[in-house]
Order: sequence, then C-alpha cells, then structure tokens
Amino acid sequence: MIDSGGEFGIAATGRRAVELIGTTTLLPRNLVTQKSIENAMRVLLAISGSTNALVHLVAIARRAGAPFDLHRLNTLSDETPVLVNLKPVGANYMEDFFAAGGVPAVLRELRDLLHHDCPTISGKTIGELIDAPPVEEVDRAIIRPRSDPVDPDGGLVAVFGSLAPRGAIVKRAAADKRLLEHEGRAIVFSSLDDLAERIDSPTLEVGADDILVLQNAGPRSEVAMPEAGYLPIPRKLAEKGVKDMVRISDARMSGTAYGAIVLHVTPEAAIGGPLALARTGDRIRLSVAERKLDLLVSPEELVLRAGELTTQADPTVRRGYDRLYHDHILQADEGVDFDFC
Repeated sequence: MIDSGGEFGIAATGRRAVELIGTTTLLPRNLVTQKSIENAMRVLLAISGSTNALVHLVAIARRAGAPFDLHRLNTLSDETPVLVNLKPVGANYMEDFFAAGGVPAVLRELRDLLHHDCPTISGKTIGELIDAPPVEEVDRAIIRPRSDPVDPDGGLVAVFGSLAPRGAIVKRAAADKRLLEHEGRAIVFSSLDDLAERIDSPTLEVGADDILVLQNAGPRSEVAMPEAGYLPIPRKLAEKGVKDMVRISDARMSGTAYGAIVLHVTPEAAIGGPLALARTGDRIRLSVAERKLDLLVSPEELVLRAGELTTQADPTVRRGYDRLYHDHILQADEGVDFDFC
C-alpha cells in the first residue's frame, strides 16, 4: 500500500523507489519490527490469507530480530475476525477485493487492533494512513464490518500436540467446520510417489472419516516442502460425493485451496519428527478448539518406532547448494530459512 488516499500500482511503487534512493531512515530494519509484523499478521488473518504468507512473515521476523511465536498467532487469530468475502472462504476474487476497497478498507476495520505508530514505506505511519479520507466507498458485500464478519475467528490457527510438538497450521476459515473437531484412523503415505501411486487405487482401504497423512514432504525432505499439502480426496470416495477430509502433512498448500487441511507439521518427518512415526491404522485426534493435534499411540510404542528410524542412514552424497540447503534449512515454525541468516 503506497497511500490510502493516493496512488496504487506498479508505477506509483516505481516512483516511490526512486524517491527513496539514498534514504537513511526508511530502511527495512526501521520498518520491520515486532509491531509491524503483528500488524501484517492481523491483516493476513482478516483476509484469511495464504498459509504460505505465514511462513514468509515468520522468516522475515526472524531475520529482523523479532521472532514470531505460533502461540502468539493463536492469540491474534482469536481477536481478529475474517472480514473479506474472498475465495476459498467466500465467493469473490482478488480483483473484486481490490475494487471493493482493498487493504485500506480492511485496515480501517481493524483500526483498534493495530499498532498505529508503525512507519511505512510511504513515510507516513499506519495510523496516518488509516485516518486519511477513503478514496471510495467500501463494498460491504465483499469487505464486511467487524460487527458482521464473514467468520468471527481469524482465518489461520496453530495446533500443537504429540504429532506436532512445535506446531502445525490449519486454515480453519476454509474448512468444513465439523472436521475441525475430529478423531479418525490414519491412512499414511510415506512420500509423494507413494501418494500418487495409491490415492486413487480401487484397493485402497479408506473411509470418509479416515485421516489422510503424507510424510516426507517438509523442508528437509527430498522434495523440499512443495505445495503438496492439498491431498486429493481418494477417487473411490469422491465418486460417492465426499468433498472434504482431514488431511495432514509437513508440506505447504496454495492459498486458494479449500479443506480441513493441517500443514507445516513440525518437526517434519524427514528429520525424525513424530509425523515419521505414524502408521496406517493409528488413531489421530484434531481439535482446533483445544489447539491440539495428537497421535494416539502409546509412548512405549513410539519409542520402539523411533528406534527403527535411527538405523536408517541417509545414502545421499550431498555437495554444493544441495548440501548447504540440507545442513542449514530451518523448520516451518522458523520460516524455512537458512539458520545462518
């Protein structure tokens, strides 16, 4: 956002970039602070934005020396309703959001929840931008007031437990609400190749109440955390009309995807996290209300399974960037960034 009362777009951004040549005050280290990160998180929650944005914001915060904790995300999410009727939560598209008033309109709705003293690249504070006269009327069919939100809770939430000790992310605003409190039998896929090979097999033993689990799709896996968390509904269930299931992985997901999907499970399976210990037939419990994600297997059994994992050595000879990435990439709760940055 350049100015809530002025110009937007590539041309305005370019002009501002030229104006800032040689600046000693509006530098990234002056703009990216704990407060500004929280403001960004508030907006992300209010628009029910992409889970990918959370990874990026956490990485930016860490580099700026203002680490962001996923427990803090939950606090902000409980205070920040979804205000934008935008896919996959609503019926509209990004261009509709822009035409309806865009981010400036959302900022004005979040006025009392934001840190107003944060400077912006425009040279004005967030508070000054919020207080500027609006350029146009807000379309309330797309950007709702706080008194009548699309959803009373923020779009994203973190869950923790024996399956995700350091957290996992649920885009709760874009899920079948009945599945946000669910216990089911795990159907485990050990890799993307395993998923592709078996998910549509007519011999796959799976029911609508089961929970699909994908392992080895996180930052340190061979596939390096792709947008693979949107596991497809097995064909045999889709043909019966099943539209949503609980799906769990250490992968990422596109912001346009819909479903009761748990992402960024940390620690990931590739480094021996509890996700690696899940087996088909295990029971898993998800409770967004309690912020819990648990593998319902006895501690003794998990110790035995972990022992089996430690005997498997990595056969890959790594060199160059592959070795740098493998040895230094962080987990999702720290932004999937290099540890030396």
